[in-house]
Amino acid sequence: MARTIFISGASRGFGKIWTEAFLKEGYNVVATARDLSALDVLAVQYGQKILPLILDVNDRQACVAAIQQAKTHFGSIDVLINNAGFGLMGSIEEVSEEQARSIMETNFFGLLWLTQAVLPLMRQQGSGHIIQITSVLGLVTWPTLGLYNATKFAIEGLSETLAAEVKDFGIKVTMVEPAAYATDFGGVSAVMTEPLPAYDKMKASFRASIGDLSLGKPEATAGALLKIVASENPPLRLILGSVGYPLIKEAYTKRLEDWEAWQHVAIEAHGV
Repeated sequence: MARTIFISGASRGFGKIWTEAFLKEGYNVVATARDLSALDVLAVQYGQKILPLILDVNDRQACVAAIQQAKTHFGSIDVLINNAGFGLMGSIEEVSEEQARSIMETNFFGLLWLTQAVLPLMRQQGSGHIIQITSVLGLVTWPTLGLYNATKFAIEGLSETLAAEVKDFGIKVTMVEPAAYATDFGGVSAVMTEPLPAYDKMKASFRASIGDLSLGKPEATAGALLKIVASENPPLRLILGSVGYPLIKEAYTKRLEDWEAWQHVAIEAHGV
C-alpha cells in the first residue's frame, strides 16, 4: 500500500514543491492550506492520490478534524510534515502585540495542534514520522527577525523533547532547518512591522551583511525530503542548503568560548 503524507502549508513555496514531489513518487498526500486554488492542477492530475483540505492551523479543533478526515480517507497517516508558517520582519521593539501573538499562534501553536492530533493515531499504528519544518534561525539568530527566531527556537525545544517521548512508540521525529532559499519568505508570506527610525542604521547594516548570501533553489530540496521520508533511520535534525552549517558552527563555537571563559563563575555559583 502507498504511504500517506499529511502536509500543512501546501499551497506555495516548499509545501507545494514537496506535495508534487511526493505525488510523483506514488505517495498519497493530504495537502492542507487556507486557500486550495493553488492545488487545483495537482488535484486534476493526481485524482484520488491527493486529498486537498482547507485548514487554518490556528484552529485546534479543525486540526483534529483534518487528521481524522485524512485517516478516514486513506486509512493511515505515515508522515506528518508541519510546514505552515510565515515570517515577521522588524525589530523586536517594533512588533505589535497582535503581530507577536499571531506569529506564535501559527508557527508554534499550529504545529503543536497538528502534532498532538496525529500522535494518538501514530501510537495506535505503532509507527509514524513527524517532520517539523523549523529553520537555521531556530539555532542561530538574525536581527530584524526576533519573533520569527523565537517561534523556531520554541519548535526546536518542543521537537527534541517530543523525539525522546515517542521513540518507544515507533514514532520518529525530524527537524528540517532550511537556510537562505529563494522562496517568498520575505514577500507575500511575510508581515512587516511599523518601522521606527531609530533602527534604520541597524537594518541597513544587516541587509548589507547578507547582501552576497547565496540563495538556494527551493526545488532542490525535494530530494532531501524524499530521502528523509524513505529512511529507516532519519536524522533528528537536517540543515537544508550549504549556507546554514557554517553559520551554526561559527555561532556555537562562540557560545562554547563564552561558556568556557565564565565557567569559573558558573562553578562558584553551584555553592557546593
